[in-house]
Amino acid sequence: MEYTHLGKSDIKVGKISFGCMSLTGSLEEARRVLLRAVDLGVNYFDTADLYENGANEAKLGKCLEPYRDKLIIATKVGNQVRADGKGWDWNPRKEYILRAVEQSLRRLKTDYIDLYQLHGGTMEDPIDETVEAFELLKQQGKIRFYGISSIRPTVIREYVQRSNIVSVMTQYSLLDRRPEEATLDLLKQNEVGVMVRGAVAQGLLINKPAKQYLDRSEGEVRAAAELIKHLSQSRTNTQTALLYTLANPAVTSVVVGMRTLEQLEEVVGAMNAAPLTGEELELLQKGVRRNYYADHR
Repeated sequence: MEYTHLGKSDIKVGKISFGCMSLTGSLEEARRVLLRAVDLGVNYFDTADLYENGANEAKLGKCLEPYRDKLIIATKVGNQVRADGKGWDWNPRKEYILRAVEQSLRRLKTDYIDLYQLHGGTMEDPIDETVEAFELLKQQGKIRFYGISSIRPTVIREYVQRSNIVSVMTQYSLLDRRPEEATLDLLKQNEVGVMVRGAVAQGLLINKPAKQYLDRSEGEVRAAAELIKHLSQSRTNTQTALLYTLANPAVTSVVVGMRTLEQLEEVVGAMNAAPLTGEELELLQKGVRRNYYADHR
């Protein structure tokens, strides 16, 4: 595994990170995959208080407690589950964040969170108040660093200008090239780490039947998947798709949801697969047109 600093923080994360939302099975099933990931050098595990109404955090806490001091634990806040458990409401207020972190700490079986992320964000939010909450939690030692999870360029720019975020988790893939135009250069210039999600585009780039995706027609999606397949002679389709995102110099790590040991081995295997050549990268970029954000620019 190759490791690099996350933005301006002193956190070093592997190029492949574990997205825990996919761990919806039993505790033992999760433990088997998570511990194998640790064996393979994965050190960054990403969850959220929203996933499984908190049960995902609890699962992660139970499985990784013996290795806590060697790992980077990241979770998210901002989606407040309703009292009846049916749905949630957006809440970026300071009071809620300070309350929610206590529950996350308890479920994760830890006294600090390495990276605490705002799980979304709008321009209507009380951004300064949100930032104040994160800064207070840093002072209290309950979190080490904070970031946001967002695909909105407007929101990302505001946090870059008005906060000390060290990371942005954002959707990016060969089929969703919007960040290439809107945010990746900005984040690199400001030394904010980029954690990529959605690198295989819901599986459309690797094994799912083609369908319309974002502003792309079914035909475009099929052509992109065929191009990935064409370039996967010495690696798997999944590995080629992941390596496309990792080829961008702004990207720190790609966060991948993995349910099985087989998926885990394949994903981590991208680090030992043949890297994309300049010619291959050019073929991918020319073969799949750039797309652009229509909203929140």
